[in-house]
Amino acid sequence: MKALLVEEFKKSPRIASVADPECPEDGVILKVKATGLCRSDWHGWMGHDSDIHLPHVPGHEFAGEIVELGIAVKNWKIGDRVTVPFVCACGTCPTCQSGNQQICDNQFQPGFTHWGSFAEYVAVFRADINLVALPDSVGFEAAASLGCRFATSFRGIVSQGQVKGGEWVAIHGCGGVGLSAIMIASALGAQVIAVDISEEKLKLAKAAGATFLLNGLTGDIPSQILELAKGGVHVSMDALGSRVTCYNSIASLRKRGKHIQVGLMAGSEANPPIPMHLVIAKELEILGSHGMQAFAYQELMQMILQGKLNPEKLIGKSISLEEAAIELPRMDEFRDSGMSMINRF
Repeated sequence: MKALLVEEFKKSPRIASVADPECPEDGVILKVKATGLCRSDWHGWMGHDSDIHLPHVPGHEFAGEIVELGIAVKNWKIGDRVTVPFVCACGTCPTCQSGNQQICDNQFQPGFTHWGSFAEYVAVFRADINLVALPDSVGFEAAASLGCRFATSFRGIVSQGQVKGGEWVAIHGCGGVGLSAIMIASALGAQVIAVDISEEKLKLAKAAGATFLLNGLTGDIPSQILELAKGGVHVSMDALGSRVTCYNSIASLRKRGKHIQVGLMAGSEANPPIPMHLVIAKELEILGSHGMQAFAYQELMQMILQGKLNPEKLIGKSISLEEAAIELPRMDEFRDSGMSMINRF
């Protein structure tokens, strides 16, 4: 099959002909119809993930059609349209049994623990636990956009943040994760403050449902948010992953507020300063959000079918696999607005 192959960290990937994946007994082979280019893929290409062994095919946000079934698969058939959470579960460990498959003790992640979706075909293990059926009205591109950024934001806002109508929410960073969080919080009836250093991305944030826009270059962001939200926001999310955005997010909270960390941190951005005096004095909560369980997609899909969420609006452009090989190493430049979706192989 044709695939984007990383042979050395921090070196340009190439398009290559590689062996087709073998179908697992408990899994399926999907023909990839669409797959998102995500900053997490850039982190992997940089060598920040110890699960990745070279040579490697990235890609973890995808949707496609089942073309081969393992002999132990019970709930799916050839031709089914599906997507997959970026964290796939075993279904049997204590964590899975508690309902938290998104942090499974024996998880696998396509594009990290094994070859991913920047290819014509991808193998998915434990299909009966991890596949998510796509309604006919949800396109492959929209479904692929859910895989990492949108689903992680959905769980962060809905389950971890427990955002309610009328509450104040701040989103720091208006890339794919941030725009997803803005759309979701707005759909729940929250008043959303969007923060970024790019005026172009702030325009997208407004279109996604943000009520107020703040440019991070204009001054003290926590002070501006505390004034806007009359004492601080109920929930704040660091959707970028930097020392500045993490600190600002926590410092923007009102008493008993919740900080949600979604943006990944590595290298010089790791170990950010935490205003622990505020955490103690205001009884703040610091929470992570790491993907979403396959069974939890039902609520997300229902909101899409009802027209409350339109993830396809967050797709900035569609690109080919060849173009992805050029764009992957440049993702740290933050040149693009919205998600880049690979749909030509």
